Amino acid sequence: MLIRFTKHAERKFGLLRLHGVNVSQEQVIETIEKPDRLDVVSRYPLAIAQGELDKRHVLRVVYRHERGGVAVITFYPGRKSQYEK
Repeated sequence: MLIRFTKHAERKFGLLRLHGVNVSQEQVIETIEKPDRLDVVSRYPLAIAQGELDKRHVLRVVYRHERGGVAVITFYPGRKSQYEK
């Protein structure tokens, strides 16, 4: 599957790094390919994949399906206590 990052998503890597959160493209891709949770309803036509970032945080990836692949819109860390209810 072809995974494309929007300009916003590309800039997000640096922005998070400034705040001490290191997320790699590989982590984002793995979260899309093997999510712990997947929400395809609440923000349709967007999908939100969620995977573990560390023992207290999850990585949430917002993306949309395109012809031949996926476009990553954005991604962000969140507290497990907020998203794993």
